[in-house]
Amino acid sequence: MTLPYIYKRICSTKCYLESTNYCTHSEDNLIAIQKQLINSQIKSPQVFLIDHENNNRGLINTNDALELAESLELDLVVVSQGQDAPIAKILNYGKLQYQKKKRQGQSARPTVKEVRLRPNIGAADYNLRIEQAVKWLSKGDSVKFAIRLRGRENQYREQAGELLERAATALSQVGKVQSLDRRSLTAQIIPA
Repeated sequence: MTLPYIYKRICSTKCYLESTNYCTHSEDNLIAIQKQLINSQIKSPQVFLIDHENNNRGLINTNDALELAESLELDLVVVSQGQDAPIAKILNYGKLQYQKKKRQGQSARPTVKEVRLRPNIGAADYNLRIEQAVKWLSKGDSVKFAIRLRGRENQYREQAGELLERAATALSQVGKVQSLDRRSLTAQIIPA
């Protein structure tokens, strides 16, 4: 027995279309969202129960498990569908949803931050960008420095390379240089 799937239409701009079949945005995709069974939605007569303290209670009647969850003011949630009976856990369902959403947000977060510099950058702007890079490196993100040269700035290619090396040495306390390319004027710094 598998968990039921609820099909919702979600367009490319992530607007949920539960009641309508159309969207004003161009591309529509159909995705399946897996639904977790909670409390009275569990139709199985027995469940393998894991209580709120992560103790295995074994095979228990579903009604008894529901009464235990209600007495603790928590929810009975099906965690996994087993061969004979589903595995259910007593926990706070709202907290579980919050943690899932938080994990999805963290996995979607980019890990490479880019800092763009110019060869004639001022001291205050340079220090501000170095401070921001230190914050990102301390969080665990890697930082990519890129120096863009336009028009007559190509005359200052040597100064741009020195600026890149200066930024790499300024961040040597919190990160280490993964790559430093003086030809394309980019440097990748990863957390130490």
